Amino acid sequence: MHNKVVYQTAKTIHRFGLPVLRFNFRGVGLSEGRHDNGAGEERDVLAVTDFLAAEYPGVPLLVAGFSFGSWVGLRAGCGDPRVSELIGLGLPVDNFAARSFSYLDRCAKPKLLVTGELDQFGPPKKLRAMVERFPAEIQAQTRVEFIAGGDHFFKGHLPELHQAISAWLVERHPELK
Repeated sequence: MHNKVVYQTAKTIHRFGLPVLRFNFRGVGLSEGRHDNGAGEERDVLAVTDFLAAEYPGVPLLVAGFSFGSWVGLRAGCGDPRVSELIGLGLPVDNFAARSFSYLDRCAKPKLLVTGELDQFGPPKKLRAMVERFPAEIQAQTRVEFIAGGDHFFKGHLPELHQAISAWLVERHPELK
């Protein structure tokens, strides 16, 4: 929750006047529970989505996540009809054996995937190859952005991350300008 990428993303989205909620997964920081390899963490995302849907009834939701949080958040958001858009940052596609991303092949919701050019956990070449395997209609709903010189944590490149997210949001929602 206090990671600089998560904080910057929340700050960027909030600048548009959109409500934002950051949280720790179970077992992180002072949160209760234990790490559950994604299953329990997906329930955490759904609990937060339930909360936001109750606070803002009828408002389409956007789920954004970073690294492990992007894997879990995108999976939860793809399956939740209340979620209309998704942002995945530093999607850890380097180890397909440990984590399945097959849910993205069927997720027709608009998605922004951003990774650093030097991301050791989500190398651009692997991310690009994964997206190129999506069906054409899914590819059409998926924007991929690479941050030149950025690593997994976008060290020294948070302004470029802000710009990528901002540009995508304004393109999708011109009224946010």
